[in-house]
Amino acid sequence: MAIIRWDPFRDLVTLRERMNRLFEDAFTSRGEEKDMVASSWSPSVDIYETENEIVLTAEVPGVDEKNIEIKLEDNTLALKGERNFEKETKEENYHRIERAYGSFYRSFTLPRNIDQDNIKAESENGILRITMPKKPELKPKKVKILKPKSSSENKK
Repeated sequence: MAIIRWDPFRDLVTLRERMNRLFEDAFTSRGEEKDMVASSWSPSVDIYETENEIVLTAEVPGVDEKNIEIKLEDNTLALKGERNFEKETKEENYHRIERAYGSFYRSFTLPRNIDQDNIKAESENGILRITMPKKPELKPKKVKILKPKSSSENKK
C-alpha cells in the first residue's frame, strides 16, 4: 500500500539549495539581511496503520490551526499551511534565525478503503493528528450448496 508519493527531484533541489547556502555562508559576512529571509519548509510526518484506521501525525509547532488546510480529493490527502514570522522583535536585533517560516504543502495517496466521510483532525502542542478510519472490509460470503428436491417431493 503506497501512502507517500516520493519525488526524487524535490530532494535533489533541496540538497542543491542547502549546498548553495553552505558555500554562500562560508564566503560572505555574517549578519546580512539575506539571513532574515524566510526559507521553505515542510513539517515532518509519521504515518502508521492499525487494524481499524490509518493515522498521520505532523509536526507543526508555531502554526496556528486556522493557517492549516486539510483537503481530501481523489484518494489524495493534501496538507497545506503557513508558519508566519512574528516581528515582535526588530529583525536587526536577531543574532540568528534557524527556524524555517513560510508556506508548506504535502500530499499523500491514500488506500481506497478509507472512510472519507469520517476523517478527523485534531491539534495539540504543535502536533497535528489526522485519523482516517477504514471502511469495513467486505467479507466473503459462504454459499451453502443445497440438495435438489426429489421429484416425489415436488409432486406433493
